[in-house]
Amino acid sequence: MRYQPASASLYKKNRNKVIERLPSKSIAVFHSNDILPTNADGTMRFRQNNDLLYLCGIDQEETILVICPDYPEPSMREMLFIKPTSEQIAIWEGHKFTQEEAKALSGITNIKWTTDFELIFQSLMTLSKHVFLNTNEHLRADVKVQTRDARFIKDCKEKFPLHQYHRVAPMMHKFRSVKEPEEIIQLQKACDITESGFRRVLSFVKPAVLEYEIEAEYLHEFVKQGSRGFAYEPIIASGKNACVLHYIQNNGPCQDGDLILFDVGAEYGNYNADMSRSIPVNGRFSKRQRQVYDAVLRVQREAMNLLRPGISIQAYHKEIGLIMQAELVSLGLIDQTDIKNQDPEKPAYRKYFMHGTSHHLGLDVHDVGTMHDPIQAGMVFTVEPGIYILEEGLGIRLENNIVIEENGYRDLMKNIPIDPEEIETLMNE
Repeated sequence: MRYQPASASLYKKNRNKVIERLPSKSIAVFHSNDILPTNADGTMRFRQNNDLLYLCGIDQEETILVICPDYPEPSMREMLFIKPTSEQIAIWEGHKFTQEEAKALSGITNIKWTTDFELIFQSLMTLSKHVFLNTNEHLRADVKVQTRDARFIKDCKEKFPLHQYHRVAPMMHKFRSVKEPEEIIQLQKACDITESGFRRVLSFVKPAVLEYEIEAEYLHEFVKQGSRGFAYEPIIASGKNACVLHYIQNNGPCQDGDLILFDVGAEYGNYNADMSRSIPVNGRFSKRQRQVYDAVLRVQREAMNLLRPGISIQAYHKEIGLIMQAELVSLGLIDQTDIKNQDPEKPAYRKYFMHGTSHHLGLDVHDVGTMHDPIQAGMVFTVEPGIYILEEGLGIRLENNIVIEENGYRDLMKNIPIDPEEIETLMNE
């Protein structure tokens, strides 16, 4: 494997969380993602279903995990079904998991081929009452392609219509939102690779370089360090492009006197970093750029101190809005009249800061996890305030990834340059 996976103990621990929450006579089934087509006989790169990976660590297509804690035969209480391999498959597709390898990685002793699934599943269902099946229930999910999970739900209900069916997603969201120490290690590795990419870029950027040339520098460093590449489509936005929040064209020139906004992160072992930085193309911030940069940096530092166990994300975002409002007044972008006359549903500061400050981070970049329950120690969040002034062609966002601890936070990106004077020094070495 390109990356070093976590130990089997993590996956055993994660499965036990599910087992402890299942009612008696339950069965839970998790499927891998499909390999999706492009055109003709082309396919996209495979990306594992994150819930399955969280529970067994198997990063391979056509994988099924079945948990049936009350089954009379102990060896069938946890079963993993993997794709049968052969010499022919090895020639055309390369190495696939053997049963022994899957056992060692997942910690599951009973490994079967997927060709055995239907007959065994029939036996498990005869003694089960509650069936827990998986779906994508992310708050912002917009699923237009039928998944392997969705097909299985349809088939299962047709074959076994009298069982009691349940959603497993709510419990998975709860479990995955609080990271285990082994997961923090993977996230730190993703952040460290991201740091290497950023430091490489600081010595590369100069006037007239193209945005996609910078993207290539990041990708080179990420892959060289054992990442499969970007955690998400990277944003390399110079000048006024930085005022487009999801700018991913990355095809413009970087002009002398402009800033470049980077929103990039490396993936490592399916865990994701999510970093934003803003740097001057010519290696020196102008007075105005520095004023806005310092304002964003102050908001970020205050935001990090506000994120702590027990508070709600809603209360946190409301407080950040007030902090940003004060900074925008100081910058002369809004005034007290704007604030007095604002629509409470669309406060004045939203003209220049129109997105949220933090989201869960983990196996998904916008990771699953409730946005309504109080924050807990072990959760990982981005902290990413920004100010976007279209009329000045200036957009600045600064983003770090932090682990919430009982008495504060741990900054996974503390080594990534963010101080403006350090950035200038590194760019001019």
